[in-house]
Amino acid sequence: MSATESRRVLVTGAASGLGAALVAAFRSRGDDVLATDRVATSSVEGGIDLVLDITSDDDWAAAVDAVRERWGGLDVLVNNAGVAGGGRVDRCTLEEWQWITDINLFGLVRGTRAFVPMLKEQGSGHLVNVASLAGLVHPGGMGSYNATKAAVVAFTETCGHELASFGIRASVVCPSYFRTNLMDSMQGTDEVVGRVVGGLVERSKVTAEEIAAAVLAGIDAGEDVIVPDEAARQAYFLKWADRPAYDAVMRDQAVKLQAAGADA
Repeated sequence: MSATESRRVLVTGAASGLGAALVAAFRSRGDDVLATDRVATSSVEGGIDLVLDITSDDDWAAAVDAVRERWGGLDVLVNNAGVAGGGRVDRCTLEEWQWITDINLFGLVRGTRAFVPMLKEQGSGHLVNVASLAGLVHPGGMGSYNATKAAVVAFTETCGHELASFGIRASVVCPSYFRTNLMDSMQGTDEVVGRVVGGLVERSKVTAEEIAAAVLAGIDAGEDVIVPDEAARQAYFLKWADRPAYDAVMRDQAVKLQAAGADA
């Protein structure tokens, strides 16, 4: 499908942040979008079309039914919904690990499993999974978040290989910190990590709209791994080009984090 053809698109986590920006970006060029979220209220123009809790198999089944009734098929599934979390390895509880994994990884897996039969049946489709730069580079204090996002990267690559013969593509999106309300979902007992990450989000000059525009450009360009902002590209390149320097940066950041939480 060319960039000029109208697409049928489902976006999860569409009530705000990157999800809302993606909905607006797709619609601005004429795509037909089903905006979904676990809440019915939204900053998206036109509101949420379908309430969808990505941790619910029943909600995903209802989404498939809604797409069949509305369009008869789907061109792009954007698994965007996710939450923030983390904590140093001895601070992050197993309950926190289970919470973030069920949403950031299993929610996306549920959606993919729900829609792949339809995509196979029609012989086309594009899975777009929103991970994070944390799926490619792994700073200290973010073990659970890093692990779920790295798993999304691996799962997306697997889907791309497995489903290519059915005409289905898969892309993963790995942005760095950008201005969004993701921190509203932040949970964890390690408050130091929350403060540090929150500060990085607040200081970023990159907007959700800029990330959304880069995501659509990456989709049109056929990129399997979409690294949509310069800070993310530089960090990923450093890891690839000079591993010792990358490790030194990551370890220095971990030391600073430990110092910030020494009295926590």
